[in-house]
Amino acid sequence: MQLNIEKYLEELEYLVNIDSGSKYPKGTGKVADFFVKKYKEIGWEVEEIKLSDEAGPILKINNKKNSDQYDVLLLGHMDTVFPVGEAKKRPFMIEGNKAFGPGVNDMKNGLLAMYYSIEHLQESEKLRNTSVCVLLNSDEEISSRYSNTMIREEAKKSACVFVLEPARADGSMVNERKGVGRYFIEFKGRAVHAGVEPEKGISAIEELGNWIIKLQQLTNFETGTTVNVGVISGGTVANVVAEKASAEVDLRFKNTEEAEKVDRTIRKMQQDPFVKGVEVEVRGGVTRPPMNPSRETLRLCEKISAIAEELKIETRWITTGGGSDGSLTADEGVVTIDAIGPVGGGSHGAGEYILLDSIEPRMQLLIKSLELVLKR
Repeated sequence: MQLNIEKYLEELEYLVNIDSGSKYPKGTGKVADFFVKKYKEIGWEVEEIKLSDEAGPILKINNKKNSDQYDVLLLGHMDTVFPVGEAKKRPFMIEGNKAFGPGVNDMKNGLLAMYYSIEHLQESEKLRNTSVCVLLNSDEEISSRYSNTMIREEAKKSACVFVLEPARADGSMVNERKGVGRYFIEFKGRAVHAGVEPEKGISAIEELGNWIIKLQQLTNFETGTTVNVGVISGGTVANVVAEKASAEVDLRFKNTEEAEKVDRTIRKMQQDPFVKGVEVEVRGGVTRPPMNPSRETLRLCEKISAIAEELKIETRWITTGGGSDGSLTADEGVVTIDAIGPVGGGSHGAGEYILLDSIEPRMQLLIKSLELVLKR
């Protein structure tokens, strides 16, 4: 294929310089408008679906109108983790072989690489007599809160799924992911003057402190289970026994039995607080199942590795603790290939980057892999 890299990077700059956080529909809507136009230009059917006022649209894009079965489903997300103003603070920038900017790696580069790979297959007539669906959501970074069901439904119609999350910094792709859980815990005690009658108070922060210790102890590196109390708050001023406190907890796990064990512990702690009189409210639970590769998935991984070797691309398959929508499709029993986008690193941070010299080779790998599955 002949990629106009200058045009590609101009379009990537445009996309990266759009603030498109998961809870900023105006921004994700602007990214969606870009891809609506691009896919319509090559004659594809585009349906824009709004599931919530709190998130941007889902784009369902097909090369065959009204198809109820797909040879392949390609997934991507238009949202990022960054707040409004981040793109202005550190806009798209190129230094040597790297491009930087919010969401450049996760995953605006993957979205653009997906489009141009599809355009190439369309122009070379490799998509004739095939049914391909592209699904782009706007809430992946908040565990696909609104699009979860739709992703699962479209996956059930598909022979296989390709997720254009980025390849890791060393070029690795992903065929196994941990499951994800998120808990929101609120503690309510009784506020009193801490110096006058502290014995009459019930400290929500004391309860929270006990929870932090107990929850962190649930981490078990041997089983791959990690529990992280990542956000806490509580109290008002130092001379008042805290009436309220809260915590946000992240859970990662390799199998559902481990997740259930952690959940049972949390529910038991809720019913039996450490501090007498404290009320505890627990919300949340598992948001993504683990992605465990089937035999069919592993066979396809081997074939893609062979293609990569032919293209002289160094790669391997890894397990990661990060979540993706590939976990949802794999949970439906569908062959799922994840992180087949271009190479980059530093996602979710100020140093997020992509490797420019990986764009074309990874597009070639995607194109050849799609050709393989579309021949079946």
